[in-house]
Amino acid sequence: MDNSSVTFADLGLSGPLVKSVAHSGFPAPYPIQQLAIPFLLKGKDVLGIAPTGSGKTAAYALPILQQLLTQDWRLPNRHIPVLVLVPTRELAVQVHQVFTTLTEQLPTRIKTLAVYGGASINPQMIAMQGVQVLIATPGRLLDLLDSKAMQLSELKILVLDEADKMLNAGFQAEMDRLIALMPRRRQNVLFSATLSKEVDHITQLLLHKPEVVRVATQAEEPEHLIHQRAFRVTEERKGPFLRYLIKSMELQQVLVFTSSVVSADKLVNKLGKNGIEAAASHSKQSNHARQRALEAFKAGELRVLVATDLLSRGIDIAYLPYVINYELPRSPKDYIHRIGRTGRAENPGQAFTLVTPEEQPHFKVIEKKMGRWITLESTDEVDLRGY
Repeated sequence: MDNSSVTFADLGLSGPLVKSVAHSGFPAPYPIQQLAIPFLLKGKDVLGIAPTGSGKTAAYALPILQQLLTQDWRLPNRHIPVLVLVPTRELAVQVHQVFTTLTEQLPTRIKTLAVYGGASINPQMIAMQGVQVLIATPGRLLDLLDSKAMQLSELKILVLDEADKMLNAGFQAEMDRLIALMPRRRQNVLFSATLSKEVDHITQLLLHKPEVVRVATQAEEPEHLIHQRAFRVTEERKGPFLRYLIKSMELQQVLVFTSSVVSADKLVNKLGKNGIEAAASHSKQSNHARQRALEAFKAGELRVLVATDLLSRGIDIAYLPYVINYELPRSPKDYIHRIGRTGRAENPGQAFTLVTPEEQPHFKVIEKKMGRWITLESTDEVDLRGY
């Protein structure tokens, strides 16, 4: 069968779920969904290598929902049948939104809940009543288990989303504790952007005869999806040139990355003083403030969102047109994750990078790792008076 003509019904999803997917606006299954869904519906363990933005959340959410609709799992209250572990609260919220969207039109109510640190634990403990799909960060999950707010002894399905990020962030000890509390017989699903040494270890530990499915990483995607431009600019002219880009090109919905919290706050302040509505999203803010800024940005009510690398994977916007690297990240991998916020799910986008003369050697390292060379455009002739 021609992959481009595959439908969600062809993958084995039930009528109610096919209707739910159509109502949610998914036109056709993406490659990772075509590969993973049939295996997951058969109850097999799956290792998926796929970048954020490839449709992986729905790839595991849809088979999970089908099992919840068809399996007779009569578990004691507060015994969770499905657990999705994620590295950040932003990703927890994002995954929860996907589940919520996909369950809105189902004939049977399926209760999902996202729990994470940085928010009061008491409301989360109360909300645990009757939960069927729990999306959690490891630390908060252990808090809830220690408080006897829920149990994992009857767990049927475990998902590790962005396992590479989770293990790189040092969650190995928490993972070992959590796995010890789960039954040995369960379905395991692991998604990762890369297959690192740590991911390979957890794969050996968790997965039983897994089916391995893989789609291209951002660095391997067709170049036409992410059109990259790089501008050579001095440190003193960097701020005015950013404002020039945004104003002269009439850019809307622009995600700007800085290398630190201090830089992000300073940049937001400068943009605001020059008539460009902007907000920051970083780890020093409250969860509520970050979510409020992100929702305003997604809704098109905020022109510029300034973020740090800590949040580069948690920001999930289907049709984001512009990403600007105001400052280079230390890691080439972070650069790829940054620009991967645009050009997602077959929607083209543009990524601009501002490079000072001092940063040029590091930018060459990034280009080499990426396997792509970008012409460094001069900005000396641009008149920045008034910007």
